[in-house]
Amino acid sequence: MTDKTSNQMWGGRFAAGPDAIMEAINASISFDKRMAAQDIAGSRAHAAMLAATGIVSDSDAAAMREGLLTVLSEIEAGKFQFSTALEDIHMNVEARLKDLIGAPAGRLHTGRSRNDQVATDFRLWVRDQLDAVDQALQALMRALLAQAEAGADWVMPGFTHLQTAQPVTWGHHMMAYVEMFGRDLSRVRDARARMNECPLGAAALAGTSFPIDRDMTAKALGFDRPCANSLDAVSDRDFALEFLGAASICAMHLSRFAEELVIWSSAQFRFVALSDRFSTGSSIMPQKKNPDAAELIRAKVGRIFGANVALMMVMKGLPLAYSKDMQEDKEQVFDAADNLMLALAAMEGMVRDMAARTDNLEAAAGSGFSTATDLADWLVRVLDMPFREAHHVTGALVAKAEAKGCDLPDLSLSEMQEVHGEITAAVYDVLGVHNSVASRVSYGGTAPAQVRAQVARWKERLG
Repeated sequence: MTDKTSNQMWGGRFAAGPDAIMEAINASISFDKRMAAQDIAGSRAHAAMLAATGIVSDSDAAAMREGLLTVLSEIEAGKFQFSTALEDIHMNVEARLKDLIGAPAGRLHTGRSRNDQVATDFRLWVRDQLDAVDQALQALMRALLAQAEAGADWVMPGFTHLQTAQPVTWGHHMMAYVEMFGRDLSRVRDARARMNECPLGAAALAGTSFPIDRDMTAKALGFDRPCANSLDAVSDRDFALEFLGAASICAMHLSRFAEELVIWSSAQFRFVALSDRFSTGSSIMPQKKNPDAAELIRAKVGRIFGANVALMMVMKGLPLAYSKDMQEDKEQVFDAADNLMLALAAMEGMVRDMAARTDNLEAAAGSGFSTATDLADWLVRVLDMPFREAHHVTGALVAKAEAKGCDLPDLSLSEMQEVHGEITAAVYDVLGVHNSVASRVSYGGTAPAQVRAQVARWKERLG
């Protein structure tokens, strides 16, 4: 019986038999080739250290380092032939290096293992992604700051339970997202600082008997220090999990804002106009302008959350040190990073392009008895009424206005005095939405002066 006949249960894809199946499940080159630049940077630093410590000759190290640059140029030019049989990026690079420089290539792996090599490559890759997310977050925050500064005086409704609550300003609402993304930026920077230790030199799990200089390679690769425990160095993927954790929280913030943009751009709200660059039309309804970019951002959070959970599940049951399970650590991180960067760029573009419909915002700000709290505060402040009594009086006035089909400022003074005789005409000063927002001068409040102060604070922080 031939291999092909005996292997029908595996399907036509693996006609060559079990060996082909093992090769397919074992190989990671299809995705870990994304770490080629990091792999070559780590190998060049390792070669330089091997020469500096006398483990290899200067001439061999120079040949390795130059040959590795040639390999990198071939990869960047799209001329490199990746082989599944060679399993991963590390063996593909080393095999090509041997083609280029011969015997010295065989000395490159002295004092290290693929275990510490991949741990180093992956850290370098995640570190680069953290730096990219840092820049993308700053760009988004600057776009929000521009909106906040322009709209520090524009009134709009503030909501709780998606019901009109109190008037706020457009600038105040934009600054809420600046604070959210500012925390994301802080998490990204914290994660980067914590993960910036170098696994290279931990070897397979126990270190090496060669007189390597781990401080030298750590410094060459921009790490703060070498990892202190070789077992932990090769088995740790906390840095990737922290990246995914920070990415998940950031994606959640993006999704919340995307949801608001979907609502605000609807015909029922008409709070914002999104640009054509981030909207699409309908195939059969010519009047439609769909906020597709916002909707796709809202959806991408699922992929990023999924990546976070997937890597947690990979790592949760692994004994020390390295297990092949860890090969499954990269694809979800790569996918999450791609989608987070795309979502950040799309949101920045939408924020920069969107136009607030200030007339609609202001009209909505005064609806739904939004100044009821201002009225209650006035009763406490001016009439020295206990707040609970003021709350009751205000509720009665809201009921009267609702029965009449008008808003609070539309009630006459006599109608108000029917509820409480001491109310004076001065109450109308607090019932306008502009007066309402101007009165909220507590730190972090919606008053335009407070918004401008927060804008200035963040501009200074971002530089």
